[in-house]
Amino acid sequence: MQVLVVEDDLKIQSFLKHSLTEAGYQVETAGDGRTAQRIAMDGNQDALIVDLGLPDQDGISLILRLRQLGVQSPVLILSARRSLDDRVRGLEQGGDDYLTKPFALAELLARLRNLLKRSSPGTEATRLRVLDLELDLLRREASRGGELLNLTPQEFILLEYMCRNPGRVVTRSMILDKVWGMRIQPDTNVVDVHIYRLRGKVDAEGRPPLIRTLRGVGYVLRDR
Repeated sequence: MQVLVVEDDLKIQSFLKHSLTEAGYQVETAGDGRTAQRIAMDGNQDALIVDLGLPDQDGISLILRLRQLGVQSPVLILSARRSLDDRVRGLEQGGDDYLTKPFALAELLARLRNLLKRSSPGTEATRLRVLDLELDLLRREASRGGELLNLTPQEFILLEYMCRNPGRVVTRSMILDKVWGMRIQPDTNVVDVHIYRLRGKVDAEGRPPLIRTLRGVGYVLRDR
């Protein structure tokens, strides 16, 4: 899958290119609307991630122009503009989804996967299963043994990341990078707090524990 990242902030652009490449995507980048239009017109992009604050034009204008030129690839808008009016305008003017900055990488990846699934039905599984734990990626619901778990959106994102790495040790720094991205400082205890709450729901009521803590190392979602 090929993704075009249109972002003028070189730090964010580099972060997204590295992260998307690690996730298995082929990534091209553009720092302005003119370059983005030239790349998008080759017709090989499966999806676009477009920042609205471009140096040569507004991202909305770019999206409108691409739609007029026949580019139908799904567009995920990435913007610091957080108001409801901005989000509605972005979606009405050709965007397919809207994510505000600062963002969690895992959420961006989940939204991108959903856009690609909608544009190419059947190309990717919509459920993850580890033992008796199951995640419905479209409904954003988790269940264990058929019983629905009452997770917050951030808990779901964290559990999705662990389900994509079953049996693998994931460190606090890995979780901070992949789940919270650039939003928080590395000395925060937010990972420990969320793991504690998540374990209380996933491993509740005498169920065999799935989430293990390796002190001084990280966490593991048991897969056997």
